[in-house]
Amino acid sequence: MKIKLKLNPLAAGAIALLCGAAGPTSVLAQDSVAATTPPAVVITGSRIPRAGTEGPSAVTVITGDDITRQGYRNVFDALTNQAQNSGFVQGADYGNTFTPSANAISLRGLGPNHTLVLLNGRRMADFPIAYEGTVNFTNLANIPSSVVDRIEILSGGASAVYGSDAIAGVVNIILKKQADGFDINLKAGGSSRGGAEDQRLQLTGGKSFGKLNTLFSLELLEREPLWSADRDFMASKTGVAPTSILGRKNVSTGKYVDLGDTCSSLSDLFGGSTVKYTAKAGSYCASPKVGPTYWTTQTKNSSQNLFGSANYELSPETTLYAEALFGQNRSTQNTRGPSWTSRSLTDSYFWNQNTNAYEAWNRYISPEEIGGVDRYNRYWDDQASSLSFGARGVIPGTTWNYEAGYTASLYRSQDHRPRALANIDSFFLGPQLGVDKNGVAIYAPDPARLTRRLTPQEFNSITDNSVSDDKSWTNTLSLTANGDAFQLPAGPVKVAAVAELGKQGFSNTPDARINQGYFNAATGADVTAGTRKRYAVGVETNIPVIKTVNATLAGRYDKYSFAGRDDGKFTYNGGVEWRPVQQLLVRGNYATSFRAPDMNYIFKARGTGYYSSTTDYYRCAKAGQPVADCEFANYSPGADYVQTGSKDLRSEKGRSSGLGIVWSPSADFDVTLDYWNIKISDLVTNLSADNLLRDEAACRIKGDLTSPTCADAIARITRYPDNALNKPGEIKQILVNPINAATTSVDGIDISGKYVFRTKDYGNFITKANYSKTLNKHSRQFAGDPLNDDLEDLTNYDWRDKLNASVTWNVGKWSNTLFFQRYGKVPDAAGDAFLTPTTLVNASVVYRLNDRTTLSVALNNLFNQVKADSSAGWPYYPVGNFSPVGRQGWIELNYHFGG
Repeated sequence: MKIKLKLNPLAAGAIALLCGAAGPTSVLAQDSVAATTPPAVVITGSRIPRAGTEGPSAVTVITGDDITRQGYRNVFDALTNQAQNSGFVQGADYGNTFTPSANAISLRGLGPNHTLVLLNGRRMADFPIAYEGTVNFTNLANIPSSVVDRIEILSGGASAVYGSDAIAGVVNIILKKQADGFDINLKAGGSSRGGAEDQRLQLTGGKSFGKLNTLFSLELLEREPLWSADRDFMASKTGVAPTSILGRKNVSTGKYVDLGDTCSSLSDLFGGSTVKYTAKAGSYCASPKVGPTYWTTQTKNSSQNLFGSANYELSPETTLYAEALFGQNRSTQNTRGPSWTSRSLTDSYFWNQNTNAYEAWNRYISPEEIGGVDRYNRYWDDQASSLSFGARGVIPGTTWNYEAGYTASLYRSQDHRPRALANIDSFFLGPQLGVDKNGVAIYAPDPARLTRRLTPQEFNSITDNSVSDDKSWTNTLSLTANGDAFQLPAGPVKVAAVAELGKQGFSNTPDARINQGYFNAATGADVTAGTRKRYAVGVETNIPVIKTVNATLAGRYDKYSFAGRDDGKFTYNGGVEWRPVQQLLVRGNYATSFRAPDMNYIFKARGTGYYSSTTDYYRCAKAGQPVADCEFANYSPGADYVQTGSKDLRSEKGRSSGLGIVWSPSADFDVTLDYWNIKISDLVTNLSADNLLRDEAACRIKGDLTSPTCADAIARITRYPDNALNKPGEIKQILVNPINAATTSVDGIDISGKYVFRTKDYGNFITKANYSKTLNKHSRQFAGDPLNDDLEDLTNYDWRDKLNASVTWNVGKWSNTLFFQRYGKVPDAAGDAFLTPTTLVNASVVYRLNDRTTLSVALNNLFNQVKADSSAGWPYYPVGNFSPVGRQGWIELNYHFGG
């Protein structure tokens, strides 16, 4: 695949630095990072350097070696599998979502927008498209794992240190800063069930030139898609009526017009699965393989990522630094093939002058007619770039350290979506002959045009790609300083201060041809754009109260300016560490936090679209049909929606607290137990369409039309009248807009432990375990609503608990790891019951052939399990909670030059 590079100025600057960092003789070794560790390091959640990672708040650390040994494919894979990441998210492989080219996490199940993601302690530009069309978040898909030194995860509020967004926690991805040598890394693998192959090439290097240290990394990734048709268990829809691929219906009678032998002449379509299907309303041509044929459960991906950094020791007190990251990514998927319904933009039927009847025609076009299933792929071209530079060192005449820097980050995404052209009605129906007295379009169509298969050339004449351009950016100027303020009997009082000035913006620009009537699409695709400024000052202190007690206090004020108004928030936190003996730490913390209103929520113009699928619970209930067997369940495409923004939104407010104990009697053994609690009020929300439809059904069935939730749900869902000629009682559209309404609270426990067993003749055994369990989670949509128990809510697909455990055996040149992941219960797709917990096992072997070469083999999902869930029909597995891929294996070779 050839991808054309169109570089923005920021990207050009980033690549210039990358090339300069590499130099003609630059080389790097992954295993040769400088062995000397400074006596104090900055740990995520504080700006004050400290001697160890344990502090008043729990911080989980994932090293670069962990990513390889535990079978993680990349940075996102490592993060999404952490025990704290309990939230269900619609990711890159979830299907027809708003953000299939992005990867997000959800700490504590509080959503991607409540976790702050940093790169080397700095903010990155949001993904340009809002998650679920509502909230902004950070994409984790473009960070090369080869230069990751470690990833630190802080759970709980940290706005007093980092500002907005840090309500559920902070993820800080820390990259290597110095190395010497050059590594080439090759990795390739696939699935034992077929499909989903991927390959990776990494070139990393670095070299010191006197006072100048450089580092660079190039990463090339290729991943093949996984089609639903590639898995036997979801290659065909069973137990439900097959999808109509050709039909004529008399709208007045509700009966299909008999098609004679048409279906047999099309029997080879959709892999030879097309048949004549007879229902209560008559017969039509249908196939059970339409959806699976056109659906990718894993996107195709091609990405190229570069990173470079340079540090120059200007003097013993001052170091200049620069870092640049550039990545481009093409994601390709298919979640629905080309289909046509007559007059789909109006009433979906017409007056047939030849039969003197109102008719509705439909056609689903097969891969055999268009030149292959790939012809209707949708793809995204993304570019992410960031550039940071500044100076750090010691303030002259003092012992205080400082860092002054500027960071610019830009993310661009171009969406190429196949659409039917405005001429598609005339292609199948011929020219419109006016309208009748009821305003319904009149045609005199030739039935042969509907029943005759298309050629690729004909298909090209009625389809084209719309192209939307979306971008987001952020610029930040920051100044930090830390040092000893004064001396107390138990030690020095350490202080850190920060000042920040920033501006960010975004724009979503749909294809202008949509509003010009070029496509067979509703007009009103408006540009959404906005900017906001940010100012912040903060201070943090570390106070040795007595020899065994240490306290931390922090406060920060953030001010946001947007949409002609200001929104300012002061947040604070405090923590206490008590060490009654050297091996034991008792800790506690309390913090306030906030999230400024999402820019998408504020500036969203009137947006229209449709959901990938919809379940009409009310019609299912009226028909007396359980969801699993309901003809109105999971129909695709789903209902239309209309979404608008609001400039009057307030910031969300959060409070978090924690209490924990750490026992570490030796370097080979430690165990931690932490209790955590997070509350959010004034939560900005757009109700999910599924929740609205569930609420509407429950309210209508019990006759409650006036309670706050019922009145709101019924007002948001508009339906065609029950006596409408076409689509009687069906959903017309769902209205959504953001409001400060909801509250939520969640608490739980984290347990972790490590034990190293050393032997003289058989090597060392390292065991690690991390367990997180949500004890309680409650939410309320409106003040007058009853409190909802989210853990018992069968529409809440978050994990209730997760366990990660590993055993590593290091002996001689071998390092062998078994990694166990136990996923707790989650609801089934129908929302009727809980699925049982599931344990997956990964295995890896790393062998050092010599001082320069290592060879590793990894098997994920060793026992080839795919979790089954047929409760709501196709695709017969828990989408989003489990993967349909099965066992995957990789071989990885790393060779080191020089150093």
